[in-house]
Amino acid sequence: MSKGQMRRVWIASLVGSSIEWFDYFLYGTVAALVFNQAFFAAEDPTVGLMLAYASFALAFFIRPLGGVIFGYVGDRIGRKKTLVMTLTIMGVATVLMGLLPTYQAIGVAAPIILITLRLVQGLGIGGEWGGSVLLAVEYAPKNKRGFYGAFPQMGVTIGMFLGSGALTFITSVVSPEAFVAWGWRIPFIASALLVVFGLWIRKGIDETPSFKRVQESGETARLPFVDIFKTQWKEVLIAVGGKVVETAPFYIFATFIVSYGTKNLGFTSTQVLVVVMIATIITTILMPFMGGLSDKIGRKKVYIYGIVAMLLYAFPYFWLLEQRTFTTLLIATVLGLGVIWAPITAVLGTMFSEIFDAKVRYTGVSLGYQIGAAVAGGTAPLIATALLVQFNNSYVPVALYIMLTSVISLIAVLAVKERSNQELDEFSEVQTSSNQDVKVREKTTIH
Repeated sequence: MSKGQMRRVWIASLVGSSIEWFDYFLYGTVAALVFNQAFFAAEDPTVGLMLAYASFALAFFIRPLGGVIFGYVGDRIGRKKTLVMTLTIMGVATVLMGLLPTYQAIGVAAPIILITLRLVQGLGIGGEWGGSVLLAVEYAPKNKRGFYGAFPQMGVTIGMFLGSGALTFITSVVSPEAFVAWGWRIPFIASALLVVFGLWIRKGIDETPSFKRVQESGETARLPFVDIFKTQWKEVLIAVGGKVVETAPFYIFATFIVSYGTKNLGFTSTQVLVVVMIATIITTILMPFMGGLSDKIGRKKVYIYGIVAMLLYAFPYFWLLEQRTFTTLLIATVLGLGVIWAPITAVLGTMFSEIFDAKVRYTGVSLGYQIGAAVAGGTAPLIATALLVQFNNSYVPVALYIMLTSVISLIAVLAVKERSNQELDEFSEVQTSSNQDVKVREKTTIH
């Protein structure tokens, strides 16, 4: 593959992933600032906030279903077609959210429709991530798979940066009353333009070499979901456990901090959004370097370094926040979200994809990632808020929760044995026409 073709592949995986996560994170941030008033009105503001976070969490529990549905499509008909479907679904749901009347206008129908659209978003993102990762990883040379596998993960932070940036700009130019009334709708509706651009970028990408070889060999799985639990259920469990430390602390650093910083620490929403935005820039810059490092020393080592750093940082994070200055808020967020989280998320996609067979890889990586996200990600802001309420606004239980997620993932990742050079050769694109017809049965080795 030429450098120009490879560049188009990673741009396609990065742009599509960025757009999907932009749509997805808009909901998480606006849920903390607006939806508790506009759609989940309650006499107690804390109850309204928890209802908004509960709606945020619901989509995480449907994401595994999206992984099953689109994993089936991706393993049966291809990665590219599936990615077009997921991007379209996400875009339509997000625009409709921006047009939805509030609770004050249409009553209980408003939160019901909002939750329905949120579930549709969950289905879309459930299939999007796996496809974006495989698009990059299955095209990449064997010695740069970690590097290219980091690009879809960069889409997560770029999408959040775009969402935070859009909301920061809007909150700085309109009054708080205007933002609650109509300002929050602008980025939801404008996302339609991004979706059109993303679909155009993906139009020129061919199917991945790994999937082509599976098709040519006649080994396409008839029921990938059934096959994955017959032959590689241990790998699914490892992926679920490994995902926990990548997702729960992330949503505490990036979403929970919005309400905690404004309501408990006295910061303005603009201040919190600005530091989150700065941290996402830093982690986005670091990701390809961390992915490249994993090509040199191994995915497992890089991931474990990140887990141990997260474990040790749980309490210092809150100690910095409790100083209640903008400087310490910035330092705390940059260290947690910008630096410590970067090696974990950069390596995640490549490490997951390398432990599954090609014929069920889309289903495998999607299930592991999305079940882990459902268990630990969507619930993280809700659990953190509930812990604050239960323990009289003490941050100690939240810090212990971060440590628990680190321990769970450390146990899971220790069970991974990285592939040998020969097995990595089998994963890579076949370079010559003489061996393109060879059937490749990729092996997975687990302790």
